[in-house]
Amino acid sequence: MERRRFIKGLALIGLCPLCARASVAAEGAHWSYEGDHGPDHWGALGGDDAACSIGSQQSPLNITGAIEAELPALVLDWKKGRAEIVNNGHTIQVDMPPGSKLVRGDKRFEMLQFHFHAPSEHLVKGKGFAMEVHFVHKNADTGTLGVLGVFMTSGAANATFSGLADAFPVEEGAKRPIEIDPNGLVPKTLGYWTYEGSLTTPPCSEIVDWMVVREPIQVAAADIEKFTKLYKMNARPALAAHRRFILSSI
Repeated sequence: MERRRFIKGLALIGLCPLCARASVAAEGAHWSYEGDHGPDHWGALGGDDAACSIGSQQSPLNITGAIEAELPALVLDWKKGRAEIVNNGHTIQVDMPPGSKLVRGDKRFEMLQFHFHAPSEHLVKGKGFAMEVHFVHKNADTGTLGVLGVFMTSGAANATFSGLADAFPVEEGAKRPIEIDPNGLVPKTLGYWTYEGSLTTPPCSEIVDWMVVREPIQVAAADIEKFTKLYKMNARPALAAHRRFILSSI
């Protein structure tokens, strides 16, 4: 119980960079996905990053043994508009203007940003995907996050992702305005898995209501390559579920 309270305390601190619409991934001590600063060492970075090693509800997960349940439908009220695309040193991220929302039952979240990982961070029965996009939302009432994950596979071109790929800032820290409709990065059906977890980057705060869409989207192999030329591998390995239930919509 005391450890859980400690983690919640870290969560409130770790949320602040997101509230300011900055990348959580870019804050704090230097970290990476390999070597002495890789995932196995994130918990020793100091400051608020201890949750990366002592947390019991860490993400991502290998999605297996999910339990079917009557879950609320996901309602996306995402707006097309002018956003900002940035290379933050860990991924390509799109910071969204206010107004785009995700509703799940009685929970309402506002989108802050979305960003990409290669390969996918979540696995499904041990299988990974070429990429995964995470749409990060904040619940204004509770301060917690609702993150929608969508798998990406190589196949037919996706116009939205192609437009982003053409605009990827190459230099770390570079940013530029972009017109974007995030609805182009989700599949037609929104059946999903859900579980309680964490940010997948330091400070690994356990404040995330994860929703992972079952159906992947297809994107052009050439566009995946444009991302992996910048970030060949930026995925935290799947972690232990620690008796958490993973629920699946019917």
